[in-house]
Amino acid sequence: MITKEFSLLIDSALAPFPAPVEVAPGDLAASLPRSVFVVLDDDPTGTQSVADLPVLTSWEEADITWALEQSPPAFYVLTNTRSLSEADAEARNRTIAENSLRAAARLGRELVFVSRGDSTLRGHFPLETDVLARAIVAETGTAIDGVIIAPAFPDAGRVTIGSVHYMRDGGNLVPVAETEFARDATFGYRSSDLRDYVSEKTRGRWQAQDVLPLNLATLRAGAAAIADALDTATSSAPVVADAVTEDDLRLLALGCREAQRRGKHFLFRVGPPFVRAAIGQLPHPPLTRPEIYAGPGENNRGGLIIVGSHVGVTGRQLEHLKGRFPSVHTGVIDVGLVVGEETREAHLSPLVQAAAAALEEGNVIIHTSRQLVSAATGEESLAISRRVSAAVVDVVGRILAATPPRFVVAKGGITSSDVAVHALKIRRAMVRGPMLPGIVSLWEPTDGPAQGIPYVVFAGNVGSDTSLSEVVATLTAESPTLTTAKETQ
Repeated sequence: MITKEFSLLIDSALAPFPAPVEVAPGDLAASLPRSVFVVLDDDPTGTQSVADLPVLTSWEEADITWALEQSPPAFYVLTNTRSLSEADAEARNRTIAENSLRAAARLGRELVFVSRGDSTLRGHFPLETDVLARAIVAETGTAIDGVIIAPAFPDAGRVTIGSVHYMRDGGNLVPVAETEFARDATFGYRSSDLRDYVSEKTRGRWQAQDVLPLNLATLRAGAAAIADALDTATSSAPVVADAVTEDDLRLLALGCREAQRRGKHFLFRVGPPFVRAAIGQLPHPPLTRPEIYAGPGENNRGGLIIVGSHVGVTGRQLEHLKGRFPSVHTGVIDVGLVVGEETREAHLSPLVQAAAAALEEGNVIIHTSRQLVSAATGEESLAISRRVSAAVVDVVGRILAATPPRFVVAKGGITSSDVAVHALKIRRAMVRGPMLPGIVSLWEPTDGPAQGIPYVVFAGNVGSDTSLSEVVATLTAESPTLTTAKETQ
């Protein structure tokens, strides 16, 4: 339970700082440099803030070349490193950086690397930015001056004020270290102040007093003031940035661009909306059913909704979905049965058969059992998560082969990544846009067995209790009037 003493009124927290400054997205788009942002996304939900950009789940030079040939201001590479061990995450980041730089050199393009992390601060930090910095200097000879850390995600209620990162709860701000996310079995932390968080995660390599803060007063003073503050950054110095609005992120991008013009080089460790702000892309309105099914080949079967995340909001969303669609077929992957090989197949086979048959008549929900199974160490907990995710992938792949669904929704970061890569075998896709304002991404696969099937990537930790139901209703074109009538009976 989050106690009241850890809650602060938004107005009180913002009182010491200047009023917001409006920045036209066109100001960013009109002055884009030649460089392309390559976004290493540690789970696929980072695409939820953007539209009409390439996304890769494979990182061979040919794949990266394809993305660059689309002439985008940015493209995403799904690393899924949040589900990997430190050693595997290090190797994957290094390979992607090396292949990206080599592909860009052949095409005469310049890259700026973005390590897209979690807006609730979970993930392999500082490992991932450290690896990228070393790879860049090894391949190009260019040393990184600063690592810009900006986890804010205003659309989802995550803001940073005075270097302290918060989750917004109505009119209150809750320091993020007092939330369930800080108690993550693998990536837990104690500090809400990002300066202390950096010191904690770097194990004192960077002390809190050595972390450079860019607070709202500096950001809202404009690009030149930001660049002046960044002049002192050297040797991959961590820089933590405030942000409460999208305009704050645009100001940050403009300031970094000015500092880069002066000769500075940066890496970015950011939440989902920074890339949208930095490329001057307007927030895309939620996709409508005609936009989702604009291409040929829409089938009349039901859609498949996969739920793997165990955070509290996901559990509430799942219960709301079941209540709103009480007749929908539901299958439960029992975590206890799929962790052990001797019980796995006997449990999964009838579940797959029933789900494939039910898709002929309507939507199907498949979710993991809700008890969270963890182990004594973070590595052991990750190993359990990988076994459960492998079972989810197996189920989805077998259902897809038997009865291709009309759409697929995957709820949870690791779940949506593994389903995309291993079950749907998506290698290259285009991000079409969000399903809800600023959150929940729809991909259009351009290859593999899921080509032509809309794929919705839904983070575990975003949205209200009704958000999953709203997305499914849009995909199934349910009438809002009828929905309201059913819910109030």
